[in-house]
Parts: sequence; C-alpha cells; structure tokens
Amino acid sequence: MIERYTRKIMGDIWTDENRYKAWLQVEILACEALAKIGKIPRKSLKNIQKKAGFSVKRIEEIEAETKHDVIAFLTSVAEHVGPDSRYIHMGLTSSDVLDTSMAYLLRQAGTIILKDCGSLLNVIKKKALKHKNTAMIGRSHGIHAEPITFGLKLAVWYDEMRRNRNRFKRAVETVSFGKLSGAVGTFANIPPVIEAYVCKKLKLKPAPASTQIVQRDRYAEYFTTLAIMASSIEKMALEIRHLQRTEVLEAEEFFSKGQKGSSAMPHKRNPIGSENLCGLARIIRSNAMASLENIPLWHERDISHSSVERIIAPDCTILMDYMLNRITGIIKNLVVYPKRMEENLNTLKGLIFSQQILIALAESGMSRENAYKIVQEQAMQVWDKKHDFKDLIMNNRKICNRLGKEKIKEIFDVSYHLKYISAIFKRVFVR
Repeated sequence: MIERYTRKIMGDIWTDENRYKAWLQVEILACEALAKIGKIPRKSLKNIQKKAGFSVKRIEEIEAETKHDVIAFLTSVAEHVGPDSRYIHMGLTSSDVLDTSMAYLLRQAGTIILKDCGSLLNVIKKKALKHKNTAMIGRSHGIHAEPITFGLKLAVWYDEMRRNRNRFKRAVETVSFGKLSGAVGTFANIPPVIEAYVCKKLKLKPAPASTQIVQRDRYAEYFTTLAIMASSIEKMALEIRHLQRTEVLEAEEFFSKGQKGSSAMPHKRNPIGSENLCGLARIIRSNAMASLENIPLWHERDISHSSVERIIAPDCTILMDYMLNRITGIIKNLVVYPKRMEENLNTLKGLIFSQQILIALAESGMSRENAYKIVQEQAMQVWDKKHDFKDLIMNNRKICNRLGKEKIKEIFDVSYHLKYISAIFKRVFVR
C-alpha cells in the first residue's frame, strides 16, 4: 500500500512528462507576460496557448542529436506551434526554465511531505496519550537508569517531528524562488516584470539576485532539512529495533498473518520495517552532502550541479514520502507489551531507585560523598550477589536510622519518578 501511494503521487511529480509540463508552463507564462508589455502579438500568444505541446519520445530523439535537453524540448514544442514558436523562450536562458520549474516541483513535493508529517504527528500523539502512564525503564548507555513511561518516549518523538515539520516549512519557502533574469542574471534581454509575473502565477517569489541560476544554498537547505528528518525517523526506528530485541521485547512491529521472518528459522519475527528505514536514512543524508557540494560553482554558473540534482531531487522526496508513510504505519500498528515493561523495571532488583536514596541521605545532613559511598556499597552487592536492593537498604542501620522505613518505602514507589509526566505532556501537546 505504501509503495503504491509513493509511486502514484510523489513519483508522478518527477516523471519526464510532468517535468516537461512544468517547463512548458514556465515558457507559456513568460509569453503571457511578454504579450502584456507588447513584445508578443496577442494573436501569436493565443496560438501558442492553444497549440503548445511536446512529445517525450520526440524530445529524446532530438536530444540524441543535439545533446541538449532544453533545445530538444523547445524544438518539439516548435513542431506543435509552428511559426509563432519564435516568440517562445525569447530573452531566456535554459536555467530560467530549469530553475523556476524545479522550484515549482520541489514545492509540490514539499506539500506532500508536509502532509505526511502531519499524519505521522497525529499517530505519534494518539499512541503517546494511550501510553502516557505506561511505566517502563529508561536507559542510558543501554543500561537501566530510572523509570519513565512509554508515552514520554513518544512525546519526545512528537516534539522532535514537530520541529522537523516547522523546519521543512521554512525550507520549502526558501526553495520556492524562481528566476528569469537571463544568462548571467542581469535581465539584459528580458525585463524583471516578466520574472515577477511568472513567479506569481506559479506561487513562487523572484530571487532578489541571481546569476545564471538560483543560488544552491536554497536547495541545500531543503535537502539538509530532509536529512535531519530522515535521521529523526531513523532514531525512532532504531529505538523500535532495540525494544524488539528478544532480551527486551517491550514492543515490536506488527507481524501479519502469513508473514515470514527468516528463510531458515520459522520462529523469527524481525523488525524489518525499522531496519529498512535506518538504511534509507543513510541515502538521504548522503544526498544532502551532495547538495552542499552544489553550492560552490564556477563564476556565474557551471553545470556540475545539474547531474546531481537530477538524482537527488526525485530520490530524496520520493524516499522521504515513503519513509514518513512507513514509520507512520509502524507506530500506528506497534504492538506494546506493558507487562514486559513492568518485568524489566524489576530486573535490577530495585537498583533504579539508588539516586533517590542518595538524595534523601544528603537531605538528611549526610555529605554527598559519604552518601554516594554507602549507597554504592549496597548497590554493588545487588550486582555481585543478586541481593534485593530494598532489603539491603532496609537492613542497613546507617541508612535506616537516618531515613526511616516509611520514607524508604516511599522512595521505592515508581510513581515518584512519574509525578511530572502530566506537566511534560501539557508542555508538548497543549500549546
């Protein structure tokens, strides 16, 4: 389902047919603007608007000879229009058409990606609210630290993806600039009013200053923002992979009826979706590096950026559309095991409450150094001899005399760690 969605919607933006349609749209709008200032006869404009078209196959045939795609495109259009085609591309250079249409296509792609972000945020929020109070162990360095809730983990993801969506909104606006300023950006053969008209019709803005091209820092912002988003998706996918490990098994990807996990081992249920996303994130990050290397070009323009963008523009946007839809489905259908989370909370026999004992002893007047030493001594017995930490604390006179048994029981209540979860959720979800 996800793959069909990607090909049908995002993939269609980057077909040769759609790309040439965008070029043609720029050319016709430029003709309209030229007609408005009397540079093209109205009769000729109407003929161009009526007859302008192209054949992808014919463009390919012409390009095989000319070795220039824009010239091949214009020749094909001219074959449809006839003598009035002399007004098409008047005063323009190839990059006027290429860059303005690219901004137009990247904006279309960005609109789809922003919609995908919204869907993912809705799914994360719903799952977070459901598991707001589902207690689990928090981990640092892969080692049990202190209790959190699964909902809190998801709230962190939500907050990060919201930043990604806002970042990408800005990046879409940054890339939504066209240019029709001629061979070196001086408007020598076409006035700025033409650029303004075309950009307005395409819901773009004119680049305040350009060379033969729109400057590639705009593109780099777009693609590096996608790379950040891809890394956030990988972060979520990697966590799901960790949670699905046999020794942890606190959550796992949904395993559908008839699905197979291994050609050799029938028992396997692997986090293949999450692993897939971790791999795809590497591609988008590498493409972002390519976009950064496109910023420095020779003088007013060379062509080294062009081949790169023909790859990374469709690849990054199609992949991001796919990744967002896939992680949305994984989180929506994620199987969560609260009982297993509870079991893992108790794995270290109460050691996860060591900091609260330390704090309580310090508050009682003991120096922090002495408090740390005495608590660590008890903790090491849990590690080495598998004793219960709470029993050790209760049976230690120095600690028990200072804190009292009721205080110690209170410290070993998991709710102590979760008392501000609602406050965090309010900050994340009520804005």
